[in-house]
Amino acid sequence: MAGMDFDRLVKDMTAWRRDVHAHPEFGFEEQRTSSFVAAKLREFGLDEVVEGVGGTGVVGRLKRGSGNRAIALRADMDALRIPEQGELPYRSTKPGTMHACGHDGHTAMLLGAAKMLAEDGGFDGTACFIFQPAEEWGKGALAMLDDGLMERFPFDEIYGLHNMPGLPVGRFETRVGAIMSAEDNFEIVLKGVGGHAARPHWGNETLVAACATVVNLQTIVSRRLSPTDIGVVSVTELLTDGTRNALPGLARILGDARSFRPEVSTRIEAEMRVIAKGTADAYGCEVEVNYTREFVPLINDPALTGHAFAAAETVFGTGNVATAAEPMTGSEDFARFLEHVPGCFVFIGNGETSAPLHNPRYDFNDDALIFGARYHAEIIRQRLALADSRP
Repeated sequence: MAGMDFDRLVKDMTAWRRDVHAHPEFGFEEQRTSSFVAAKLREFGLDEVVEGVGGTGVVGRLKRGSGNRAIALRADMDALRIPEQGELPYRSTKPGTMHACGHDGHTAMLLGAAKMLAEDGGFDGTACFIFQPAEEWGKGALAMLDDGLMERFPFDEIYGLHNMPGLPVGRFETRVGAIMSAEDNFEIVLKGVGGHAARPHWGNETLVAACATVVNLQTIVSRRLSPTDIGVVSVTELLTDGTRNALPGLARILGDARSFRPEVSTRIEAEMRVIAKGTADAYGCEVEVNYTREFVPLINDPALTGHAFAAAETVFGTGNVATAAEPMTGSEDFARFLEHVPGCFVFIGNGETSAPLHNPRYDFNDDALIFGARYHAEIIRQRLALADSRP
């Protein structure tokens, strides 16, 4: 560890991060990003670098000593279809696409950790670096797993992180158990008979029925779920085939639901179907409900969360490490890995003045890069401790 030039590393990570930021790629389109990552890992001298895992994913492996345990670290690489606002010198060069969630920073931090560990070692076993595509729409982790990730690159534990706007740079938070929610998507399609806006009684339009359905859906959380359960039902779109003087005969209601327990998700779907059918019947419409489960809840392993806190205290300092007060209703497909091995997901500060995630003016804070890289490396060194440093 003594040989690492941290000033040089910060400059390198900043350059990598800004390069990735300027060339954002949507999920499963991360060809340039994947090639960039793989080239860096090979430059660092990793023992194995494999591209094309799960489409555009990259896996690197670094072995030191004779230990037979393997620990995985994961970063996501994909951007969002959001037009970037602002005048950053490294702003997106791809119209309509930007790194609005900080995956450019996550990628750079994990590259930094790989460089640290490759140069200075300090562990006994195998470090597995997973650069994942398509996190934003919940398909990338599954794609890598379906492509034999666990069989081709077996590991015993996995750790991941996400930047957090509003949390000061140099601060760290996580919690035992549920930390991020499941996400379900729904579509409710109402069918009736459209017609002239001046003669609503001649048809059986769907817009009023759709509006009533949207209002009635709000009773699922307020009246159907236990007050002790966390649930969210959000309608995000209402689309019809009507126009200025024509009443619609078709209406589509789209949205998502969040929860932390499978039973709550099941109850939300069941109540939604009852409400949609009852409301449609009351307005004389036909209805179809399509309900899918996109993300599963992210549940941190208790023991490994303790190890994450221990590593964080070394890097951030005890006074900057805290237990998150409550779980988040955002979702993360890192949870898919936890269906196979135990792990822990954490948050690090992106600054109190940072724009929110998924905002067109969001930018990852480069001051956070060194904290994430050092945390990743510390996890490997503590969980794969050298024989002479073990208690």
